[in-house]
Amino acid sequence: MIRIGTRRSALALAQAGQVADAIGDAQLVPIATSGDRDAAAGDKSRWVAELEQALLDGSIDIAVHSAKDVPGELADGLVLLAAPARAAAEDVVCGVAALELLPAGARVGTSSLRRMAQLRAAREDLDVVELRGNVDTRLRKLQERERGLDAIVLARAGLQRLGREQDGGGVLDPARFVPAPGQGALALQARRGDADAVAATRRVDDPVTLRCVRAERALARALGASCNTPLGAHARASSDQLVLRAWVGLPDGSAWILDELAGEAEDPEALGARVAERMLATGAADLLAAAETVAS
Repeated sequence: MIRIGTRRSALALAQAGQVADAIGDAQLVPIATSGDRDAAAGDKSRWVAELEQALLDGSIDIAVHSAKDVPGELADGLVLLAAPARAAAEDVVCGVAALELLPAGARVGTSSLRRMAQLRAAREDLDVVELRGNVDTRLRKLQERERGLDAIVLARAGLQRLGREQDGGGVLDPARFVPAPGQGALALQARRGDADAVAATRRVDDPVTLRCVRAERALARALGASCNTPLGAHARASSDQLVLRAWVGLPDGSAWILDELAGEAEDPEALGARVAERMLATGAADLLAAAETVAS
């Protein structure tokens, strides 16, 4: 039996459960992470460190992560083996049918620095505020108009996997609101050289999704992105190529860079590195440094 490690949130359990069903003869092993205990503290590793340790000590065989939560550098001895077919990558605004319908001064909540920056870049007249909590908590806060919320922005994939897509309003155009690297995708991690894990993940792997995630992660690594970086990166397949769109900006939305480039599907890391190089050549380093300064 394959032991599948997962965070304990409702969304994480739903995601891992889908993977377990597809693999068959699998057991879920819920694990509390430091991110679950204190979502406001630390970097991306807070969502995966305990799962990676469980892989290293042999208490699980596969870890299922939201791909956007996985840091650019993995723990020694571990690899990303597979990614199931990607769910919707877009963001969705809840509480209104379209972002354009919100009046000036409307209060919009989100937990993502990237979403804050993109919302402010698109609608400087909105009052964009930080909103923490899991999906159910944030939807409840919107329904109860806690903190005077008029709308919130969430990942569409999370609503889909929880069976709550009806709570979404308008889907935000990913060409303008470029999703986070890995958004909508799951990443299956295992010990390097574990033949049983390789065989199990082969049953659920979607090679196109994995290539897209690899391109997006390569871009983030090349830019030196952190949790303080308002960064979007979204790759899609087009014939025998990948097309990677990327966005980086300041938290207040006052400046940003957008780029898109096609490259060979068989070398997604090279495409990610090339887009990062182009963005750095047009001032992305200054935006990244400014964003880090604001966050600190």
